[in-house]
Amino acid sequence: MNLTPNISFTEPATKFGLISTKPALMSELLFESIRKYIYEITGIYFQDNKKYFLESRLHRRMNFLGLKRYDEYFDLIKRGDDSTDEKQYLIEAITINETFFFRNQPQLDVLASQIFPETITALASKNRTKIRIWSAACSSGEEAYSIAMIFQDLIKPRYPQIELEIVGTDINGAVIETANSGIFKDYSVRNTPPYYLKKYFKSKNGSYEILPEIKQMVNFKVHNLYDDSSMKTMYNFDVIFCANVLIYFDAASKTKVIANLYNSLNKGGCLFIGYSETLHGISKAFKLLSFPNTVGYKKE
Repeated sequence: MNLTPNISFTEPATKFGLISTKPALMSELLFESIRKYIYEITGIYFQDNKKYFLESRLHRRMNFLGLKRYDEYFDLIKRGDDSTDEKQYLIEAITINETFFFRNQPQLDVLASQIFPETITALASKNRTKIRIWSAACSSGEEAYSIAMIFQDLIKPRYPQIELEIVGTDINGAVIETANSGIFKDYSVRNTPPYYLKKYFKSKNGSYEILPEIKQMVNFKVHNLYDDSSMKTMYNFDVIFCANVLIYFDAASKTKVIANLYNSLNKGGCLFIGYSETLHGISKAFKLLSFPNTVGYKKE
């Protein structure tokens, strides 16, 4: 049972007749405690210079709850049980979700021109007809749907016997709800080729809705990359996309998450991470693959 009103965390408090009051400053000791708590449940590490960011992110939620002190809010989180999802509100507050369709075009080009054909060839020797792709930290799902559209348009006509299963996960439940809805605004589709926009979207009341043939190819769910028990349920993937996640982790968290992703891949599978990220100094288990304008990592 959800004891909090069904109101989005991102809605301004003033919209609901609440008075926005600035809470007392967060002490250094409390910042350290909250930072440690967040790290333990997510692996996300807040540097010392991110104290103001954390304060501002929690401020609006505290106003909504009528709390004036950060220690009150932290006590509320620690008292949480199955009857409250305050921990989820905290996660939604501290995670940044910036994405759009066809965001990382070089990776998508490589997927279509090389990874898909090579994977299909490998499947033939294993009597398999399904490719499994994981879009990890998928935010509101644009990356996963982009992959589905590329497969449906470029790969399926050439290999009609091949099926594609895409799993999209994120630690933020709010963005997973958006992904499941399949409805997006102009901002999300701003980089979408007109051809794909016309073929796989339905325009409705200023929004763009993914057509059922694409939507049914993707399964979205809330998932924590730092949770070992949850990671044990994620296996047998041929390709994993996990972009712009490592930048939020410290060295220990990066090593743990990458090791888990390695275990989630099939032998010969490929991992793609963000432009500004690297596995150098984190893992030697992968083979570096160089492609035009991007790189990948192969599990041998």
